Amino acid sequence: MTPTQVRLPAVAGRFYPSEPEDLSREVEEYVSPAPTSAEIVENAIGCVVPHAGYTYSGHVAGAVYRRLPARASYIILGPNHFGRGAPLAVVARGAWATPLGDALIDSPLARELIQSCHLLTEDTLAHLNEHSLEVQVPFLQHLAKDFSFVPVAIGTGGYPALECLGHGVAKAVAEAQKRVLVIASSDMNHYESDYVTRLKDKKAIDKILELDAAGLYEVIRREDISMCGYGPAVALLTAAKELGATKAELIKYGTSGDVSGDRNLVVGYAGIVLS
Repeated sequence: MTPTQVRLPAVAGRFYPSEPEDLSREVEEYVSPAPTSAEIVENAIGCVVPHAGYTYSGHVAGAVYRRLPARASYIILGPNHFGRGAPLAVVARGAWATPLGDALIDSPLARELIQSCHLLTEDTLAHLNEHSLEVQVPFLQHLAKDFSFVPVAIGTGGYPALECLGHGVAKAVAEAQKRVLVIASSDMNHYESDYVTRLKDKKAIDKILELDAAGLYEVIRREDISMCGYGPAVALLTAAKELGATKAELIKYGTSGDVSGDRNLVVGYAGIVLS
């Protein structure tokens, strides 16, 4: 990808509206009402937000984004659902289009991140059809009118690699000459009953609230929790602790059953802010 190239939206019209007016209206609904000054987490370091279709998880994502201060730049960590491209793939130039306009890639921050984690590879293939990062961009366009971002698709599940990425994120954020917020894009447990999903998700959420990266990794495996973005969450927790995080707050939780009414096979969604 050259600096003039723009990634076109892959899931507009499916995961979120393809018409600008409809998308703006829907995002506005999810982030309403406007937060009070006391609700804004001014010292936010990062967050965990879901990435399903807005109909199902937009209300959880919006509950988080309305509590965040606008930042000049963001690092978005998301799972690679399709297994294409490099195991840890970053886009370091160009822009991503949504119906709301183009969001610029933060090339200097991307280069710093690549230098800070030797496992990262500049690779656009991993991002070509991936929705987990794309669906966050309209929320950021609503939250921060003037911003840039770095997308990272995570296709590896090994703890040492995730820890390496987390340390790299922390170093890049610490050395940036601006405020940067880190976003981990993840849905929670998949396709079990609402009852089982809530039990499993609580075990994973508890580890996130404890800022325990290793504990989250271990409980995901021990309890067979199908949290698709545990890799982004582990990297975020590693980075956040290094950047001085002392607190994590569960802003909102729900399942797809809350929207569809089907409690037999659901997906869980959690919105968490780290500060």
